Amino acid sequence: MILFKRPGDLIDFIQKKRKSAIKVGFVPTMGALHNGHLSLIKKSKSENDITICSIFINPTQFSNPNDFEKYPISIETDIEQLELNGCDILFMPSVNDIYPENFQKNNFELGYLDSILEGQHRAGHFQGVCMVVKRLLEIVNCDILYLGQKDYQQCMVIKKMVLDLNIPVEIKISPTIREENGLAMSSRNKRLNEGEKEAALVIFEVLCFLKENIFERDIADLKVKSVEKLKAKGFDIDYVEITDEFLNTITTAEKKQTIVALIAATIGNVRLIDNMILNNANDAE
Repeated sequence: MILFKRPGDLIDFIQKKRKSAIKVGFVPTMGALHNGHLSLIKKSKSENDITICSIFINPTQFSNPNDFEKYPISIETDIEQLELNGCDILFMPSVNDIYPENFQKNNFELGYLDSILEGQHRAGHFQGVCMVVKRLLEIVNCDILYLGQKDYQQCMVIKKMVLDLNIPVEIKISPTIREENGLAMSSRNKRLNEGEKEAALVIFEVLCFLKENIFERDIADLKVKSVEKLKAKGFDIDYVEITDEFLNTITTAEKKQTIVALIAATIGNVRLIDNMILNNANDAE
């Protein structure tokens, strides 16, 4: 695996490789890697000639400075895991490399996605996400960008940005990778103590409860019951929402539509998000 820290060096390397007909896959991360990230590396490896992973804790997407300061860092372990999984290139830029003095900030037109769910509870978050992803794509010049479904709304935001700006990259979204007990893998899980980690299993339990009952019970009642289950385990809840595939809230469930449940809740000082597709329109007869 080759490590690059300066954008110019990586740009030059990729340009030279482009003289041959190669495909480049890219997995952007903020480090503290887990099997969810590594599954994306493996998928990229199977579909591309070169796989690039970036590790960059992006300050512009944290509305809470304390959250930024507490974000877990495990660089040595991350490098070891990337090497074991055959990653070809690791890009580890500094903040000044990503946002140099002459950096021009964009105002991304994200529409309703910027004001609902994560957009509502984390002001400016998606503007920061778009800022860093656009910058990384300019540097990496990949053919395929790999993302995880756990960040469902973020995937939608990035797809919109890429479409609006005509960035020539294909986006592939992979299913959420979970622990054996159902807990969605997340870098933030490292900040949970044992009791909190045990309590966090209720998020997956609630999602399964919603999937089992989405066509059997009233949606408003399902959301009330879900909130009760989460609160009983000590969670402060930002939202439990049931939407269509475009994140429009729905009040009735139809088997011909894709239905998604999304949860954001905090235990201790750790905020967790998760989602589950409750019904896939493509599966309807």
